[in-house]
Amino acid sequence: MFSPRSGWRVWRALGGRRQPGRKGVHTWTPLAAAFNTRPNRLLALHFTRETAGLFGHPELQTPEGFYLMKENAMFESEDLVKECCSPHRSRKMVEVFDQLSDTLCRVADLAEFVRLAHPQGRYAQAAEDACVTIGGLVEKLNTHAELYQCLKEVVLHGDHMPTTEVDQHVAKLFLHDFEQSGIHLNETQRQRVVSLNESILTLGQHFMNGSHQPRAVPKDKLPEAIRQHFAIDGDNVVVTGLYADAHLELTREAAHKIYLFPDPHQEALLTAMLNGRHEMATLCGFSSYAHRALNGSLAESPKFVVDFLELLAKEIHPRAQEDFDEMAAAKKAQQGSSRGLAPWDVLHFTRLLRQAKCDVSGTTLAPYFSLGTVMEGLNGLLGKLYDVTLEVEEPAPGELWANDIYKLAVKHGSEGVLGHIYCDFYERAGKAHQDCHFTIKGGKRLPDGSYQNPVVVLHLNLPSPSWSYPSLLVPSMVENLFHEMGHALHSMLARTQYQHVTGTRCSTDFAEVPSILMESFAQDPRVLSTFARHYKTGEKMPADLLDRMLASKSIFAASEMQLQTFYALLDQRLHGAERWSSGTSTTQILEEVQNEHYGLPYIKNTAWQLRFGHLVGYGAKYYSYLLSRAVASWIWQEYFADDPFSREMGEKYRKEVLSHGGGRPPRTLVEEFLERRVESVSTVKALMTDLDQRKCQMAAALT
Repeated sequence: MFSPRSGWRVWRALGGRRQPGRKGVHTWTPLAAAFNTRPNRLLALHFTRETAGLFGHPELQTPEGFYLMKENAMFESEDLVKECCSPHRSRKMVEVFDQLSDTLCRVADLAEFVRLAHPQGRYAQAAEDACVTIGGLVEKLNTHAELYQCLKEVVLHGDHMPTTEVDQHVAKLFLHDFEQSGIHLNETQRQRVVSLNESILTLGQHFMNGSHQPRAVPKDKLPEAIRQHFAIDGDNVVVTGLYADAHLELTREAAHKIYLFPDPHQEALLTAMLNGRHEMATLCGFSSYAHRALNGSLAESPKFVVDFLELLAKEIHPRAQEDFDEMAAAKKAQQGSSRGLAPWDVLHFTRLLRQAKCDVSGTTLAPYFSLGTVMEGLNGLLGKLYDVTLEVEEPAPGELWANDIYKLAVKHGSEGVLGHIYCDFYERAGKAHQDCHFTIKGGKRLPDGSYQNPVVVLHLNLPSPSWSYPSLLVPSMVENLFHEMGHALHSMLARTQYQHVTGTRCSTDFAEVPSILMESFAQDPRVLSTFARHYKTGEKMPADLLDRMLASKSIFAASEMQLQTFYALLDQRLHGAERWSSGTSTTQILEEVQNEHYGLPYIKNTAWQLRFGHLVGYGAKYYSYLLSRAVASWIWQEYFADDPFSREMGEKYRKEVLSHGGGRPPRTLVEEFLERRVESVSTVKALMTDLDQRKCQMAAALT
């Protein structure tokens, strides 16, 4: 059997066929062939006249180019600030502000990515220096009183030039960004906001660091029979996690109680951060930090979020209880124990029962999901929905930061190139273990009527191909790839007037809708059957294996959703207007919320929230994934469930949703597209419909 590299050579020689004349061998498209072979370029790491520079920027032929980029941005920003404040301004205020935003973002976004992803220390350091410089300039602009007053005058009383609804919406977003820093306050209050913001960032970093720390206890505190299940450090047992895979319940219970035991230092950090957020929000005129965080979002208010979550908790409860009853029965059958189901049992029995019911594993499934066939499937889907194709382009020397990056041109059948996606897909030493989407350059309408095409990076951690087989993905990796591609498509297919609101530059709860919708395509058997083929034989995945794979994703989905609902309600409670008394700890609040909204009771002397790092990055926004999933499920049910390849529905979705990016209020945009009001009842119904349909499909697959 040909290796990926030899297969690539055969494909080049034979016009696309790996090996003609053999029964069952699939014809590879150029895209599939490219992604089933790891690029192996020699990087241009030193200056030459033939080097293009990172992302095609000539300045970045060397790391020192970041100095030139940031200096140019600073000079251009100075001119744009003068234009904003000039009584003789000849452009709309929002146009000048957006050019100012674009000038800063084109350096800051690129530098932020290079800082995190470039394997060379010199580039990473130069990029970090650029981030610090541009960040300092942004802070300076955020306190520029004259600039703020000029914008505020336009927002409150209108521009002296004609404006559209989009102009007015984007101008309000700029004003809100200004006021986040307290520029509208008196000097004493503003300085307090600045001080609080710095303190909150520091507290958050320390809390995040502490949330991953192992816990050590004396060996004699544990039964001798389970000590060997943990790491030993002298006279101590070291617990590094929850040990959900441990067969003995006593091991899981001990890990749960030790790892989640309340930590006074973490409690102090979290409380200080939450109090600082509340004070900062109230100083800026908001009732709570949740009100501040949700301003301009799809949810629009904490009241909507809490109503949505509490109704969801109520509706999910009986479905989750069925899951827990099944787990409890399995526990009793396995252990003959009279003890009921406990929190430390949930992950353990979820995994056991999923495997027992579906009898599928990553080892069995991965051969049907080579990276090339998955990309081919994505390409076919995009072609049918949007008349869009993904084409591999050969990058210029020096354009890339590693030798295994793919560059894709996103092309529309009649509109031409819409933008570029750099695919940084493979694991490598020192690379961050996080799947994400980076905007390098945002799209916007240019003065001459042309469009500034977006540039993004998809940053994944997929297994590298070897000489004997391509990169093979387990189903969760396939879903992650579809999810991140959903973000990229939001950037590519948006055609916004302004860069400030291009693609994913919108509220968190709306930005996740297109990416979660793409997960629905990745879980649809009609879509999967178009590309799930064995990498050696080209044979399609057997229907029964496909059904069992999809069924495994639906097992205990209700109890998992209940857990996420509980997390989101806790997040709202911690950041809401109803602040607790000085004598109430976050652990006491955890106990109240868990006992009210989760199917398993709180375990005394545990403090799970002190391990919950998302309270830092998603403060008051943890609900976003659930609401986004509700809206994405609703869109799927209304427009794509009957035909996931419908060009008519794809074009409608692109025109009425994706094309606007964040250029319209998200609630308005979604309601007009769905032709119904976004209310807690309708969103919860969409989630329950999705859960119930998946359960029926699971039952049919497992009979």
